Amino acid sequence: MRGANNTRIVDYDARYGDAFKRLNVEWLEKYFLVEPIDEEVLADPQNSILASGGVILYALAGDEVAGTVALKHQGDKVYELTKMAVTERFQGLGLGRQLLCAAVDRFGELKGESLYLESHSSLGPALTLYESAGFHHQLRPKPSDYERSDVYMVYRPDR
Repeated sequence: MRGANNTRIVDYDARYGDAFKRLNVEWLEKYFLVEPIDEEVLADPQNSILASGGVILYALAGDEVAGTVALKHQGDKVYELTKMAVTERFQGLGLGRQLLCAAVDRFGELKGESLYLESHSSLGPALTLYESAGFHHQLRPKPSDYERSDVYMVYRPDR
């Protein structure tokens, strides 16, 4: 998938090295802290996301990984939209929206039945982006694995 500014969205590939971890740690350290659940997922994305039927996508600007997002399969056709990050110098170019749209499209291709995300109320622009893509605020059905999370949203495009 090609986007503005000569960017494209591609699937995870080991040739991009530690880009998934690097981009997410950069983002987490800027806004919050890297929590134990983050360390676990980022240390081994192959086993923590891909092996269970999840997906990791990258936004490439030329040959450089500028952003990433993941769909973590939780079982029973339930997916968590997680680990979305765009490196600072590529922010404001629409890569977050491209990644989000690509992830939602992939969720559909996977025949997922439920897609949710967790976030924080201080991230206004991100919440606005999620809302514009069909995510709706909802009460959390179970305790969060993330200490920083005070927002729970579910994808419902028809609402």
